Amino acid sequence: MPPRKLDQEKLRAALDGQLVALDEPPYDGPASALADALVAAVLAAYDRGLRPERDAARQAVRHLLDKLATAAPGRTVEVRVPPYAAVQAVAGPRHTRGTPPNVVEMDGRTWIELALGRLTWDEAVTKGAISASGSRADLSAHLPL
Repeated sequence: MPPRKLDQEKLRAALDGQLVALDEPPYDGPASALADALVAAVLAAYDRGLRPERDAARQAVRHLLDKLATAAPGRTVEVRVPPYAAVQAVAGPRHTRGTPPNVVEMDGRTWIELALGRLTWDEAVTKGAISASGSRADLSAHLPL
């Protein structure tokens, strides 16, 4: 399954909304860098002790989940970041009904920090920021993105 095509207008609106909340000027960079700029703005909100704008956080999480699904295609592990999004990734046996046998769940901040390498898988597991079940539910080989 190919990753979702990100709507550039929605990305820009979410990014500009996050930048306004951070008292920063609107984004004026290239369209090709919108998603990465959005991730950086959401991370900046977390770093300042702020809650990121909901749409910005959702778009950033989806972008990084799509990158995981592209880098580790498959349907063996379901990665959930409620309430924002979920993807299936990692090659191997595929489930077809019910709850998948390999599930990883975490909050948006944890996912973004893992995806960017600011937090390791082991650190996140140790502090209880990840719920992982199943023999293939360790994503450390696929992170950071």
